[in-house]
Amino acid sequence: MNNGNRIKVVVVDDQNISRGFFEMYVRASAGFELEAGLRSAQQAVDYVDGHDPDLLILDVMMQDGIDGLTAAKIIKEKRPEIKIILTTSTSETGWEREAREAGIESFWYKEYDEISLTEIMERTMKGESVYPSEPPRVAFGRISRTDLTEREIEILRELTASQTNEEIAEKLNISANTVKRHIQNMMEKTGFKSRIELAVNARAVGLVISDSDRTGT
Repeated sequence: MNNGNRIKVVVVDDQNISRGFFEMYVRASAGFELEAGLRSAQQAVDYVDGHDPDLLILDVMMQDGIDGLTAAKIIKEKRPEIKIILTTSTSETGWEREAREAGIESFWYKEYDEISLTEIMERTMKGESVYPSEPPRVAFGRISRTDLTEREIEILRELTASQTNEEIAEKLNISANTVKRHIQNMMEKTGFKSRIELAVNARAVGLVISDSDRTGT
């Protein structure tokens, strides 16, 4: 980080409104200055080759090119000294584990986190790693996200990618009958009548995001 100067921040988000929101927060935060606003994760990867930002605020989901989590991993390999805050407007918690493993400093849920972005920026630059203490509370049919088991979340994530029971079973290393039983349990809990309803509603509220949707593959 530059000594005695304002902390240089780069904001990366492909949505104009969301990027503008981040830029506004940076400009209003004492000790920080907006160095750039970028529209894609690939731009962020390219940007750090010729610039020296102190902090990246990077959205996970991107419409074109690589996603933000993939970009963050690449940047950490190339420029480990640059601190990164990953953000998302979904309630997908699976990305937190990947981010931690990649050495990403902090993770912020735009819609659900009780900590302000300004506070996370300040704490991150002081050397803290700031992650949510509990998963976002999101309504899902008759229940909330916290009423689902981790296995049910895993299966639901694959359902949103239109995977069959057999395909889900193979990926998660369980039996197709076990997958079927978990899907039935989720329908009973939520009140949804079919696997399609489960998947459609999970996607609609951003409860889970499949790897293929995140990476665009």
